[in-house]
Amino acid sequence: PLINIYLFRNQNHNHYLKSFVVGVPSNLYSLYHAALQLKQKNELGVYLMNLTVSDLLYLASLPLWLQYFFQDDDWSHREWLCQLCGFLLYENIYISIGFLCCISLDRYLAVVHPLRFTSLRSMSAAWLVSIIIWLKEIAVGVVFFRHKELSRDRKNQSVCFEHYPMQPWEYPINYYRFTIGFMFPLISYLCVLRAVGRSAGTQPDQKTRIRQLVSSTVLIFLVCFSPYHVFLLIRTLLERDCNFISGTVHFQIFNYYHLSLLLTSLNCVADPALYCFVSESARRSLYRVIVRPIARILKHYLEWFY
Repeated sequence: PLINIYLFRNQNHNHYLKSFVVGVPSNLYSLYHAALQLKQKNELGVYLMNLTVSDLLYLASLPLWLQYFFQDDDWSHREWLCQLCGFLLYENIYISIGFLCCISLDRYLAVVHPLRFTSLRSMSAAWLVSIIIWLKEIAVGVVFFRHKELSRDRKNQSVCFEHYPMQPWEYPINYYRFTIGFMFPLISYLCVLRAVGRSAGTQPDQKTRIRQLVSSTVLIFLVCFSPYHVFLLIRTLLERDCNFISGTVHFQIFNYYHLSLLLTSLNCVADPALYCFVSESARRSLYRVIVRPIARILKHYLEWFY
């Protein structure tokens, strides 16, 4: 049977609570391993550190989102807190995508071209790329701070970051997010996998490691981010140009969009799994701390579909 979207939306607080409980300790553990990588002057540690910091900043906003959902989608705090929490929610998506791409490309260059592009794999280059990623996403996020994000719904409740219908100023940002924030990284992943497969000078075990790393990032990317971007594009196209679509259909798509947004927070508990490709000790520990809890969460969501 089809999933009952309204019933699922009532489980928002359960989803975010589980993400918070699993995500905070696993990302703190990841922060420790990233610090070890930085101590060894490994540029990969820079990207892993930034990815973890981004996840922790988003997780820090979850208590306010939990209160919001427990109050039946009624925001009781100041508007600037709504804007900040919304910024952390949406920008974590694209900051995470950016650093996931950096991690995959860095490992590709290290394995396939170990003696070339050494300047791109330096600590200074990694920090420069990290600063660019943060500044780019902060610049996009500033746009949201210029608009009112707290509004009243039909029940006279204060809703946060829930525009229905979508505001006209959001259209170009959404197109940018879909093309640059989603399609470009996806194509990059596929190109890396193809290049690794065609590399004649790379040892089989090295090919296997880089494929596992890139495949894991692709899995995180597709599971956590692709449903959201698909429905983001559908919403943008329909609400902008397809006036013949009924309001009921629009609202159903809005609800599915909400459902896809839930999946994006899973990346906060999935990202630390990348440390399994950094060291053997991290692999064993993270399996215990992360993989098992993630498996339980995924099992819980699969029960909604069957």
